[in-house]
Amino acid sequence: MIRNLIAMLILSGLPLAALADLGEVEVRRDIVYHRVGERELLLDAYLPKVEEARPAVLVVHGGGWRTGDRRQLQAYARGLAERGYVGFAIDYRLAPEHKFPAQIEDCRSAVKWVREHAEEYGADPGKIGAVGYSAGGHLALLLGTTGEADAEADTRLQAVVAGGAPGDFEWFPDNGKWAEFLMGGDLDTAAENFHNASPSVFADKADPPVFMFHGAADKIVPLIWSESCHKSLVEAGVRAELHVVPKADHIGTIADRTSLEKAFEFLSRELGGGMEGAEQPGGGG
Repeated sequence: MIRNLIAMLILSGLPLAALADLGEVEVRRDIVYHRVGERELLLDAYLPKVEEARPAVLVVHGGGWRTGDRRQLQAYARGLAERGYVGFAIDYRLAPEHKFPAQIEDCRSAVKWVREHAEEYGADPGKIGAVGYSAGGHLALLLGTTGEADAEADTRLQAVVAGGAPGDFEWFPDNGKWAEFLMGGDLDTAAENFHNASPSVFADKADPPVFMFHGAADKIVPLIWSESCHKSLVEAGVRAELHVVPKADHIGTIADRTSLEKAFEFLSRELGGGMEGAEQPGGGG
């Protein structure tokens, strides 16, 4: 319980507090992006005050797939908007009430909504990325490796940033029993869900570039989960980077300044759109 409270405090606003504001931001809250039955799924939009269309970035919160909301990574979303990106921080359905694949289905609906409403929010529908940490990092990775274009909708991403993310669900010492609340069973009784939840399974050369960061001392999500996924991505021909934060645990990694700098550099390189002439994160002390 104490660990969860600490995590919530950090996720709610600390990570980018030390980075200078680089541009004005308009925040539009409580926007309905999808309905499932009577449930309304909401997002908050963080808009840079610029004239031209900017790349969009979906911001996906963590919380072990069963807690959290779109406000957790609001500092990430605001930081993105300050640097010239249109940030969309989303809610999604949570376990155990909603089993997988509800979470990834909601994320895909959010990508579709962003493309459909891009003009209204000053976003470039051809440049959409996703940023997530922990469970949110897993969903961002899964979005990136399973995106598709069809006649009705395009759920493809152009860049993914995933921190502290489990990227391979097909092996566990306890046969996956820890994830029964999410998968509806273990590796024997819900094997298809474990397979379909594994970003590493779907890695192919058509996937967008990926930047991953992970704490070397993470005991909540062991580093090997990112290492395994990174290896699968590279072997499939994806441009993928993995930054390991020395001695950092799961909570400490989310606020690691070097990781945030590298993530912004990655997005600028892959999506473009960084505020022209803006100080880079970490510059100037």
